[in-house]
Amino acid sequence: MTTYLNFIDGQFVKGSGEGFANRFPTTGEAIGDVSAAGRAEVDAAVGAARAALKGPWGRMSVQERVALLRKVADGINARFDEFLAAEIRDTGKPRSIASHIDIPRGAANFNVFADQILTASTETFEMATPDGGGALNYALRLPRGVIGVVCPWNLPLLLMTWKVAPALACGNTVVVKPSEETPATATLLGEVMNAVGVPPGVYNVVHGTGPGAAGEFLTTHPDVDGITFTGETRTGEAIMRAASTGVRPVSLELGGKNAGIVFDDADLDATLEGIGRACFANTGQVCLGTERLYVQRGIFDRFVEGLAQKARGYRFGDPFDGATTMGPAISAEHQAKVLSYYEKARAGGATLLAGGGVPDMQGYEGGYWVEPTVWTGLREDSPVVREEIFGPCTHVTPFDTEEEAIALANDTPYGLATSIWTTNLGRAHRTAKAVEVGITWVNCWFLRDLRTPFGGSKASGIGREGGLHSLEFYTELRNVCIKL
Repeated sequence: MTTYLNFIDGQFVKGSGEGFANRFPTTGEAIGDVSAAGRAEVDAAVGAARAALKGPWGRMSVQERVALLRKVADGINARFDEFLAAEIRDTGKPRSIASHIDIPRGAANFNVFADQILTASTETFEMATPDGGGALNYALRLPRGVIGVVCPWNLPLLLMTWKVAPALACGNTVVVKPSEETPATATLLGEVMNAVGVPPGVYNVVHGTGPGAAGEFLTTHPDVDGITFTGETRTGEAIMRAASTGVRPVSLELGGKNAGIVFDDADLDATLEGIGRACFANTGQVCLGTERLYVQRGIFDRFVEGLAQKARGYRFGDPFDGATTMGPAISAEHQAKVLSYYEKARAGGATLLAGGGVPDMQGYEGGYWVEPTVWTGLREDSPVVREEIFGPCTHVTPFDTEEEAIALANDTPYGLATSIWTTNLGRAHRTAKAVEVGITWVNCWFLRDLRTPFGGSKASGIGREGGLHSLEFYTELRNVCIKL
């Protein structure tokens, strides 16, 4: 059993909120106690972050901050096995995934944004003045202040550092509220921050849930200057309402019901490999995952059989075993949600091609397991096709024309991501422009250059992060006009 404390002003602090158990999703057993922050601890964390802005952190040069960020990356890598074990115990995800994606990217984010802030420029304009003397305008990029970072549970370290790294690179300080399901790596990062010499108050962590707890206390705090959040759309709407008091900016990466479009000229083997990952990776608990598939009629039957084979090919079990390829859902509550959609599909008359229930898990019966699942035959207005499930499942529908595929993909309140599979270059460009999303992949999925804009449209979010786009959110631009 591990006790997870809050990390405030460089110290690990017991919270005054109502604590709760941390559970191992693979077995359902309690493996830790989380000390939840009350309002007093959130106030202390925000106060420490505010003080650090005026202290040594605020007086550091960009080069000094960058040197510390690189040490943080090195510190994560030096304790790679500890971070890996913590992430696996929190999420139940297989070692094969966490060791190649979660921890390496968690460390890499600090180096990426260290590079970005060193090379970021601002604009300069000369102008004429009535007296002929002229003037010079230039922009300064200044820290926004104290940033509230509210994190999801599906990629805890990766998505937390995706926000913390650029915020710190720009000279801000942060108060992180990790998901109550995954407290470990955010807490462990506090040890790294202290070890490499990041000043107290720059990085703070408060544990707890949302309404009436740490999440609400942080997002409504009047001394928080900006809020960044990744998670479901309803929570994002609540955060946006909270941020409206004080007119504070938000960056919101929210839910999705992402469509994949497969044309009949696609490389079928490569497409099945990519789409299989898009539908089932991380037990489907990926905001960019594909829960709707539209496949051109000429290859429909071959495609759905191939995808069903992919779904049936995963190996469940001990996440620390390198041979395991599929982990459990994050919690009993989320397992029940996913299974409720499996039942809705049955009730709606779906044709089940693979999965549809809970696998037989001898020795792991208490875990939150769900089967990778493929359906066809549902109407487009079915809840299974319309609503985000966030599980390892997808519904496949045939189409005939390019225009029909685009219309089907766009018939959703969401607009996060899509993948398009074709060998026709003109069709790839046309469809990529026509589908209403923030991120489009062609003949690939989850291929990420961290300098590119990341975010969604419609109900999938507000703003973009990544590269210079992150710097736009985490800084204030100040124009200076010098009369010559």
